[in-house]
Amino acid sequence: MKPTSWLESVNCAIEGILWAARTQRHMRWHFLAALAMLLLAHFMRLSALEFILLAFAVTLVIFAELINTAVEVVVDMVSPEYHPLAKRAKDVAAGAVLVASIGAIVMGFFAFSRYILPVLGGQLDQLGSPPGEFPAVSVLVVLFLVVLLKARFGMGSPLHGGMPSGHSAVAFSIVTAVILSGAGIVLSLLTLILAAMVSHSRLLLGIHSLKEVIAGAALGVLATVLIYLFI
Repeated sequence: MKPTSWLESVNCAIEGILWAARTQRHMRWHFLAALAMLLLAHFMRLSALEFILLAFAVTLVIFAELINTAVEVVVDMVSPEYHPLAKRAKDVAAGAVLVASIGAIVMGFFAFSRYILPVLGGQLDQLGSPPGEFPAVSVLVVLFLVVLLKARFGMGSPLHGGMPSGHSAVAFSIVTAVILSGAGIVLSLLTLILAAMVSHSRLLLGIHSLKEVIAGAALGVLATVLIYLFI
């Protein structure tokens, strides 16, 4: 029945959270991870801004997981038998959790970096550009472009086939970021070899064609160079 008071609404919300934590293994892991992060933040005496950043990340992931659980329950109720659209609904809801988790990792990195990595943290200025911003932004932009292009061409799956090769795009984006960051010839050469090996493995496994691998590599290089020059 519909709650008749604000207190009953709160009780229903709490019951929903408890049910999700009791029945969903991923939810329990999210709560344990959130607990560990908050205790670590208190132990390391994070600043107010850093704690806000971390608390927002934790809240975002748990919120996404709750929405994902609700979608799954509704889909199972409406479509107890297998249906392609039911699968799509669950996949999209799970994708929301994945996006929130990636964002939480990025925010957590910047919140803890100057404590866990003192050398890197010494360069961290809350009012300036954070360390590692250029490579991180480049890889994220390349990933978004790969998703849009795979959706546009409608071929392959997220991790298997399709135009362009996402593995090649990300690998060569990292190489380009390393080179433009002035990491030195040895490190640049090693990352280039590694990117070539990643791309070659997609061909050996028959997951991508040569055209898709080259397109992915070109996308990674071009997008990273453009970000370096204009952003």
